[in-house]
Amino acid sequence: MEALWFALCALVAALYVAFDGFDLGAGALHRFVAKSDGERRQVLSAIGPFWDGNEVWLLVFGGTLFLAFPQVLAVGLSGFYLAIFLVAWTLIGRGLSIELRSHLGDPMWRGFWDTAFVLTSALTPVLFGAALGNLLRGVPIDEDGWFALSFFESFSPTGELGLLDWYTVLAGVFALAAVAHHGALFLAWKTDGAVRERSVRWAARLLPALVALWLAATIATNVIAPGVFEGLRARPLAWMTSVVAFGGLALSVFARRSGADRTAFLGSFAFLLGMLAATAASVYPTMIRGLPDDAGSLTAHNAAASGGALTAALWWWPVGAALVAVYYTVLFRYHRGRRTAD
Repeated sequence: MEALWFALCALVAALYVAFDGFDLGAGALHRFVAKSDGERRQVLSAIGPFWDGNEVWLLVFGGTLFLAFPQVLAVGLSGFYLAIFLVAWTLIGRGLSIELRSHLGDPMWRGFWDTAFVLTSALTPVLFGAALGNLLRGVPIDEDGWFALSFFESFSPTGELGLLDWYTVLAGVFALAAVAHHGALFLAWKTDGAVRERSVRWAARLLPALVALWLAATIATNVIAPGVFEGLRARPLAWMTSVVAFGGLALSVFARRSGADRTAFLGSFAFLLGMLAATAASVYPTMIRGLPDDAGSLTAHNAAASGGALTAALWWWPVGAALVAVYYTVLFRYHRGRRTAD
C-alpha cells in the first residue's frame, strides 16, 4: 500500500510539472515571443484558461502528502520554510501580474507587470528544481527527524549545506530550461502569426541548452547521489520511463520540425512525465534523503500513515481522478484552436 501511495504522490508531482510547466514556460518567454501589447495579450489569452487550474495540482500534491505521508509533509515544510515562502511569493506575483497589467493602459504600467510576470514565471521552476536537487542530494536530518537549512552556506553539496549550492542551482536552471522549452511548444500550438513563429524559433534555440543541462545534471547526480543510478539500473520501471523521456524529447523535435505543433507539445509532455517518473522509481522508497548517511532518511515505509487510512483513502482516489480527467477534457476541448492577436 505504501508503494502505491508513493507512486500516486510521484504521479501528481509529475502532472503538476507537466501542466503548470507549460504556462510557467510561456510566462518566462512572454517578453521574448511577444513584442507588442496585442501579442502579449495573445500569450496571456493562450494560457489564461489553464494557468489557475494547473496550480491546483500543487495543492493536490500537498493534500496527498498530508493524507499518505504526513511526516514527510511536516518535516519538509519545516526544513524548506524559507524556500516555500519564496515559491509562494513567486506564485502570488504571477497572479498579480496577470490581473493588474490591464488595470491601466499606460505602457510603463503594463511593461512593469509584464517584466514581473517573466521574472516570477522564471523563478518558480528554478526554485522547484533546486528543491528536487536538495531531495536528491540529501539534507542533514537530526536524531529527532528534523532539519533546517539556511539559504546558502559553502555553495558546495559536500561542504556545509544550504538550500543553494552548485548542484541544486544546476538542477534549478535545468528545470527552467525544460519548462521554457515546454512553454514555447505550447505557444507554438496555441497561437498564430508572429508569436507562433517566434515560439518555434525559441523552442529550437532552447533544445541544445536543455540537452546539455540534462546531461550535466545527470552526471552531477551520479557524483552527488550515486544511489539514484543504482536504482535506475536495477528497476525495470525506472529505465522504461527513461525510454519514455528520451522518446518524448525526440518526438517533440521531429514534430516541431515537421510543423505538427500539438504532437511536439505532447512529446515534451511525455519527456517531463518520463523523466520525473524515472527519478521517482530510482529513489524509491526514499522521500527525503538524510545525511550524512541514509539511516535517517524518511521513506515510504517509515513515514506512511496507518494502513487503514491509506486503504480508506484509496476508495476516493478514482473518483477524484475521474473528475480531474473530465475537467481537463472539457477545458481543452472548449478552448481548442489558436489564439489570435485580436
